[in-house]
Amino acid sequence: MELFHFQAVNNPVYANYLKFLKIDHLVINSIIEIPFLPISFFKKLEVKSGDWEPEVTFESSGTTSKTRSRHYLNDLNYYHQHAERLFQNEFGNLSGHITLALLPSYLERANSSLVSMVSYFIDKSKSGSGFYLDNFYDLKSIIEANQGQKIILWGVTFALLEFAQFGTNLDGCTVIETGGMKGRGPELVRQDLYDRLRTAFSIKNIYSEYGMTELLSQSYATNGSFRNSLSMKILLRDVNDPFSYVLQGKTGGVNVIDLANIHSCAFIETQDLGRYTSETNFEIVGRFDNSDVRGCNLLLIE
Repeated sequence: MELFHFQAVNNPVYANYLKFLKIDHLVINSIIEIPFLPISFFKKLEVKSGDWEPEVTFESSGTTSKTRSRHYLNDLNYYHQHAERLFQNEFGNLSGHITLALLPSYLERANSSLVSMVSYFIDKSKSGSGFYLDNFYDLKSIIEANQGQKIILWGVTFALLEFAQFGTNLDGCTVIETGGMKGRGPELVRQDLYDRLRTAFSIKNIYSEYGMTELLSQSYATNGSFRNSLSMKILLRDVNDPFSYVLQGKTGGVNVIDLANIHSCAFIETQDLGRYTSETNFEIVGRFDNSDVRGCNLLLIE
């Protein structure tokens, strides 16, 4: 609530949004009363809290739109250390792992928040860590040469599906999929995707990362069940009324509270569709009609 009142005054875009809604931030006293800023505002406006010059600007992939979202950061190291804290809370210390990344669609463009984060993770990991554009044979070789080591493989969905055709046994590895198909093929029902990858890699679990350009926090999932992270909470709004919320078991639009977004906006209305699976867990089930394909997990509703 303190962060909301701060941004309602110090973030011009958010302040104007509240003004047009005829909402006085001083009368807001609970989380469910907070208006969430539509994510599309990041495409055309500088969403900043306070007066400062950005150290770096992250840009979305623009998979289906020429207009990219931009997230301005005043401290890149803050983002990296925060992402490391969230990751290590789920998977353990990076220094004990070999971190491998199969993220071709992200490496092919500049200013990707995912590439920035994973690059930092690689630097913090054991020798042998690195990026692989589409070098599937080299990736297979380094995995086989380090059998018995703790290996984390980050992969955009379409690249993991391509790598799955190489018959690599990843038993004992942690596989984290992110990014969807990026226009390289039809989006898959989540459990179908997981079944394919588990069978191809001979592993029991597929992990997923939920994040996007406009967020500085990430949530992680095991076989599709995401957990609210230390700094990120999901609220599900009614698809027909953005100012009311749905109950557990119902599908709703994903609103994100990201407490790491201190200097931008911590209250974002996304175009993802989700469903609560428990008080602390949720799943992403698809997208609103006519919304842009984005860099999070994009899979169709069953």
